[in-house]
Amino acid sequence: MLVVAAAVVDDLDEPRVLLSARRATPASLAGRWEFPGGKVDAGETPETALHRELREELGVRVALGDEVVGPDDGVWPLTDRYVMRLWLAEVVDGVPEPLVEHDELRWLPAGQWHVVPWLDADVPIVDALVALVRDRV
Repeated sequence: MLVVAAAVVDDLDEPRVLLSARRATPASLAGRWEFPGGKVDAGETPETALHRELREELGVRVALGDEVVGPDDGVWPLTDRYVMRLWLAEVVDGVPEPLVEHDELRWLPAGQWHVVPWLDADVPIVDALVALVRDRV
């Protein structure tokens, strides 16, 4: 099953700050941090699903940047049932708030993107984002 998510940053061209979202549910994931997003519904494109999920979860509209391509045929493995596609995104309307599934949001400055306890499957994505930012500077 395909899941989509966004690495919400302050600037698509020179990202210096990354948004992390702390899970409130389910209990097995509560307290761990992740990239906001969710499942792609039938009939949706991944990009349409991501825009919908970010409106529902954070109350924002975003501009999508480059996709951060995963190591398994372009996707990031999450579990044996779920894979994820992830894009860089910049908020263009609204202020992110933890509306659904999250109880806290935190903007992490560059150099501190690993300070929160990310979900295990998201750690390689954070590593890839750190390398991406380093390569752009």
